[in-house]
Amino acid sequence: APVRGEVVAIEDVPDPIFSEKMIGDGLAIKPSDGHLVSPFDGEVIQVFPTKHAIGIRGESGLELLIHIGLETVSLNGEGFKTAVQAGDQVKKGAPLLTFNLAFIKENAADTITSIVITNGEIVKSLDKKTGIEAVAGKTEIMWATI
Repeated sequence: APVRGEVVAIEDVPDPIFSEKMIGDGLAIKPSDGHLVSPFDGEVIQVFPTKHAIGIRGESGLELLIHIGLETVSLNGEGFKTAVQAGDQVKKGAPLLTFNLAFIKENAADTITSIVITNGEIVKSLDKKTGIEAVAGKTEIMWATI
């Protein structure tokens, strides 16, 4: 898990871009703190200019988009502080960014954080675990067979 909080189904995200899997399949977490870490060893492939989302590629080639909150792009980076940039190599549990959870609650539509596989064509099978409290960098919430 890249963030601490309650793991929910991607279908429960109140935005059709995610709930209808337009970007890809995955999970979401209702964050209980503002620390985002790498869910696996890999490379940061994108840090959005507004800092609300990060793309990361694992050693297996699996690519994830981690998108914090809904309508957070409109915050223009306020409330977010990145610890990495595109091209950085990261280890599982390494800090990616921090975000002000209270600020996002007050100024965005939702804090729910989507974790989406963006290159699902390489995935043969996907197992997901919902309804649990995840610990960032420690709890396994999704398993993909490549």
